[in-house]
Amino acid sequence: MIFSLFLGMVLSFLGQLPLGTMSYTATQIVVQENFRNAWKYSMGVALVEMIYLYGVLTGMHWIVKNPTLFTIFNWITVLIFLLLGVLGFIAAQKQEKSKKALLLNNRLDRFLLGITMSALNPAQIPFWFIWTAYFLNMGWLQANFASFNFFTIGSGLGTICGLVVYMYGGNWLVIKMKTSNRTLNTWMGIIFILASIVQLYRVL
Repeated sequence: MIFSLFLGMVLSFLGQLPLGTMSYTATQIVVQENFRNAWKYSMGVALVEMIYLYGVLTGMHWIVKNPTLFTIFNWITVLIFLLLGVLGFIAAQKQEKSKKALLLNNRLDRFLLGITMSALNPAQIPFWFIWTAYFLNMGWLQANFASFNFFTIGSGLGTICGLVVYMYGGNWLVIKMKTSNRTLNTWMGIIFILASIVQLYRVL
């Protein structure tokens, strides 16, 4: 059981390390708000990832038999990421020095922001589908209730640990480089555009 926990934690942590929309937003929240809100955001992201993973673990047959619905959801994600990317560039051009970044310029609780952004990232479903199938075939993960639960909990912990790297490391880097809000918005636009391209590539 402990091995299942460790397996889920390591895989999720490594999956969070490449720069993406979720990790970059965690850095933005720390820089423009505070660490408390960033932790709330990370908890929201991890919660949805755990739900997605558990859905994959318990519903592999359903996912395989319903590819059309999954494809539609992927196309919606491409459009949303593209829209957020364009809005990021627009916000950067109009950015006032004291104004928050595009995604943070609202009163939405950061825990709910984390839930929303994670829910709009279906790329984690094939990620977990592929790796879970591999681990089951290798015998590293047992197909039983306890192993699935520990594996899912480990994934949540790994997600939070990965985001912590961006929360603290990203904050240090932004302070060190004296990065402006306009630059943060520009980078957000770039990351969302790239995310939409990657998502489009996966769909096609």
